[in-house]
Amino acid sequence: MNAPSPYVTPERRPPPGSYYDPALDAHVIKLLPAEWKVSSEEVALATVLGSCVAACMYDPVVKVGGMNHFMLPDAAPGDGSARYGAHAMELLINGMLKQGAARARLQAKVFGGGNVLPGMTIDPVGTRNANFVQEYLKAEGIPILAQDLGGVQPRKVVFFVRSGRTLVKRLPAAGEIARVERDYRSRLAQSPVAGSVELF
Repeated sequence: MNAPSPYVTPERRPPPGSYYDPALDAHVIKLLPAEWKVSSEEVALATVLGSCVAACMYDPVVKVGGMNHFMLPDAAPGDGSARYGAHAMELLINGMLKQGAARARLQAKVFGGGNVLPGMTIDPVGTRNANFVQEYLKAEGIPILAQDLGGVQPRKVVFFVRSGRTLVKRLPAAGEIARVERDYRSRLAQSPVAGSVELF
């Protein structure tokens, strides 16, 4: 008989917005494009990446971790949403600091940037996203402990915030991921952003 989950007791409830994944034996919060999350709870953050990039950050002393998921490296003027790399990184780092992490202790692992969109052979967005996150972290003096960037395959990434452990699975086909990304980019082009409200 399996031991009961530690989350069944009143003192240890599942983190809000999480679901239990028996394969991982963990409660998981799923991140969508333009989202980010920081936590010190026993939870895993998970996302699926095509040309997007996710940065996973960790402070090993206070055991706080976080992840973002951004779609484009360059922001439009006046748009401070997390769909853009620079803003997504700032939001993640500031979120870490607010939960007790120290900038000097931050470590990063970065994933994604696959060139999954057909026909984009000149300066593809996946390559630009991958280059951006590496250059950003270098400029900020935050070491990259692990990375899986580039190529043509989408990826699923799982990040355990209390330990800093990551799992990466390369997915076999990019068709559905590419379709979702094309649709999302098309909506971005047609839908203005008002303040912090994002239209999907």
